Amino acid sequence: MGSTIFAGAANWSAADNADHRFGLFRMETGNGGWETLTEGLPDKVEIRHLAFAPSEPDTLYAGTHAGPYRSRDGGRSWEALTLPSENAVVWSLLLHPTDPNIIYAGTQEQGLFRSENAGASWTELALPDPAGLCKMDFASRVVRMTLDPANPEEIYVGIEVGGLVRSLDGGETFEDCCEDLLRLSRLDHLRSRIGSDTDAEGMMDTHAVTISPAHPGTVILATRMGLFRSDDKAETWRELDIGRYSDLTYARDVQVSPHDPGMLYAAFSAAAVSDAGSLYRSGNLGETWSRFDHDVSVDSTMMHIGQSAAAPERVICGARRGQVFATEDGGANWTEYSLPGGVQGVYAVACA
Repeated sequence: MGSTIFAGAANWSAADNADHRFGLFRMETGNGGWETLTEGLPDKVEIRHLAFAPSEPDTLYAGTHAGPYRSRDGGRSWEALTLPSENAVVWSLLLHPTDPNIIYAGTQEQGLFRSENAGASWTELALPDPAGLCKMDFASRVVRMTLDPANPEEIYVGIEVGGLVRSLDGGETFEDCCEDLLRLSRLDHLRSRIGSDTDAEGMMDTHAVTISPAHPGTVILATRMGLFRSDDKAETWRELDIGRYSDLTYARDVQVSPHDPGMLYAAFSAAAVSDAGSLYRSGNLGETWSRFDHDVSVDSTMMHIGQSAAAPERVICGARRGQVFATEDGGANWTEYSLPGGVQGVYAVACA
């Protein structure tokens, strides 16, 4: 039986193809190749996040270079959910698990917006500058968010390159969560400096954050330096030491399975721009790991994971230079669905 998969790509300065293409693409896996989605979207749309609504299987949200967009018909057509800030580049979206009216949008320039009426209007929330904020050659951005399913008022906001901040009151106030991450950054093997003037840069290079509904207050963080776990709402952290299981330790994504609260999936690569990527799985919330993808050749950084809310055995992942991989049988078999020629800068994938 076929499935519907989506991939979103954005303009990417490191693309090694003169005909670099990007946009939003959809495929019915049993019925041919990729189609480019354009109806209602801005010209030359750049996609940095995709998310299905938790309770509406045909509703899909996209974070674009021109703000958030929503489709109510499985991606065929789109409508703008206009933010009050002009030219807001949306890097992340967070949908409330039980209240479809509440949506958070994280943007470039470290912006965060909340809607309480399903995107009809938005309020900008005040984020503090985290203690570990690094001055890079690009603007800081809210790259990923999560909330605690056991207490949706607890929101964790990942900043690239700036670590993590949290709110314990539904976004009314935020506080810095970097103190213990900065302590870890002083360890020799967790020091990394590429584009700033501080060795804490690698630990502050946040890419993803997630929480299991079975473990309230336990936060899993993916950074350039690997995976880290906090069991006290991001107060203190310990390294999960992915290097015991993988030669690739640059962590770009980590997600809890919607079907098994003890199951994590994580995307590891050699670096932000690299020729190798991988997908790993843990059945005990990150204590041990095993490689999940196999019999495929990943030729660039693995960027994002897509999980089906309807089919537990369906998992996809996307690599930076245009490869999408899918399993329909819980990892026993994998198929590669390469995006159309020239598509690079893959940031997001999703599957129904």
